[in-house]
Amino acid sequence: MIRHGISALFLVWVLGFLWFTVSLPQPADQLQTDAVIVPTGGAGRIAQGLDVLEMGLAKRMLVSGVDREVTRQEFAQEFQVDDAKMACCITLGFAAVDTRSNAAEIAQWVEDNQIKSLRLVTTDWHMRRAAGELGRTLPEDVTVVRDAVPSEPSMTSLFLEYHKLLASWIAGLFGF
Repeated sequence: MIRHGISALFLVWVLGFLWFTVSLPQPADQLQTDAVIVPTGGAGRIAQGLDVLEMGLAKRMLVSGVDREVTRQEFAQEFQVDDAKMACCITLGFAAVDTRSNAAEIAQWVEDNQIKSLRLVTTDWHMRRAAGELGRTLPEDVTVVRDAVPSEPSMTSLFLEYHKLLASWIAGLFGF
């Protein structure tokens, strides 16, 4: 009986991993939102967030989890953002150090700025966990559009992220 339970659990794990790897989230349609949110950490995230601003699909942008040593001027220079755009539209968040604290930083910014809809821009393999953590911290009346940055992750990266996602789901179930 225990053997059957372990076999069933293993089968669920394998099928879950297969689902996770073959159905990575995709970029979003060109929907209008109040803000675009970009957790740091993956290639192409900030560039895609800035593209959303340039296309007028959002009026404001929060970059969450910026290294405390990065200045606004360095950010602007690195990503070729003019002073006016930095002043009006881009907030750098320095409080987050991981996905869970990104969610807390984002939720606070959303509340402070009365945001009702946002576009979450993160890497395809990271989207499910980031959106899940964010969903547990945001009020229910805030709409989240998932806008994944396509990537070519290694099997090791997918394996690690799948297990982080499982841990995040379990923590969410038990209120951790």
